[in-house]
Amino acid sequence: MEKNKDFYVIIMAGGIGTRFWPVSKKSFPKQFMDILGTGKSLIRQTFDRFNQFIDEKNIYIVTNEEYTDLVLEHIPKITKEQILEEPLGKNTAPCIAFATYYLLQQNPNATCLISPSDHLITDEMEFSKTCLKALDFANSNDALVTLGITPSRPDTGYGYIQYNPKSKENGIHAVKTFTEKPTEEIAKNFIDSGEFLWNAGIFAWSLKTIANRFETNLIEIHQLFAEIDFKIPFKIAIAEAYGMCPSISIDYGIMEKEKNVFVIPSSFGWSDLGTWKSLWDVAQKDELQNAAIGEKIHFYNSKENLVFSNNSKLLTISGLDNIVVIDSDEVLLIMNMNSEQELKQIVSDVKEKFKGKYN
Repeated sequence: MEKNKDFYVIIMAGGIGTRFWPVSKKSFPKQFMDILGTGKSLIRQTFDRFNQFIDEKNIYIVTNEEYTDLVLEHIPKITKEQILEEPLGKNTAPCIAFATYYLLQQNPNATCLISPSDHLITDEMEFSKTCLKALDFANSNDALVTLGITPSRPDTGYGYIQYNPKSKENGIHAVKTFTEKPTEEIAKNFIDSGEFLWNAGIFAWSLKTIANRFETNLIEIHQLFAEIDFKIPFKIAIAEAYGMCPSISIDYGIMEKEKNVFVIPSSFGWSDLGTWKSLWDVAQKDELQNAAIGEKIHFYNSKENLVFSNNSKLLTISGLDNIVVIDSDEVLLIMNMNSEQELKQIVSDVKEKFKGKYN
């Protein structure tokens, strides 16, 4: 496949992924984990997926400066110049602004895909086709494009995109509304209407278009990053910009305010792998719906469990149902599959009690 030299990808890889604690932690977050036992970390899978249709030199990673060496270790094809180091996390809008204004000085004609680093895609051919459709549309229109996932259930853990069923062009639809995580009743109404998609957090736009939208909607962030000269060492300037800019998501800061926003209803086997339960959903299971990710895991009279181990310890599970067992180097976590909402509080308590030792 001939690759368009003006098409770029910005991979956001700065998160800590506390919902996958205790395996994912600040020193080694989720995106660097081989969470499905495939032999490749999530960030490596993400890079390789985009590299099928985007020149490897046009793929940039925005991540915390602490993770630069990990990125280079996991993605040998990438150079340090393709890693944009954040001094601290300020949500997605500053992250995208950093990459936008940096790339504007490299190639002002660029059109970019923005993507998280830690999602699962099972149908990569369909994914490539959908991404190229989004890039082509964004390249020839002053528009913001997002990929919406055709929902399979009324999930309350995702944001939703309402769209106009009437297609504007080749399966691309105008967006009506964005809704943050709804209640179960509202989610069911969304699904029944047939007008709602899950928000996957994958976007496409030209650099000129998104820079204009930053100037219109987030003037403070625009001013902080637009004035940086990226042709000279910019680490100090970036640290100053991050110190002053607000922490805000691209959805809230721009997407929800704009009119010229479009969505492509998509089905390419997507999961954001946001929780241990979501990992169980996509993992291979035995005849009793037990999922084992690790070397020596055995089940007896048990069903619908997830057991994850990143060491060589023998684990035997007997007489348990609907349980998550996570055995990491330093921590053993055992919880009910339906109690994941409590994990955030557990992580917070452990951090306070043990002064961050296990976080």
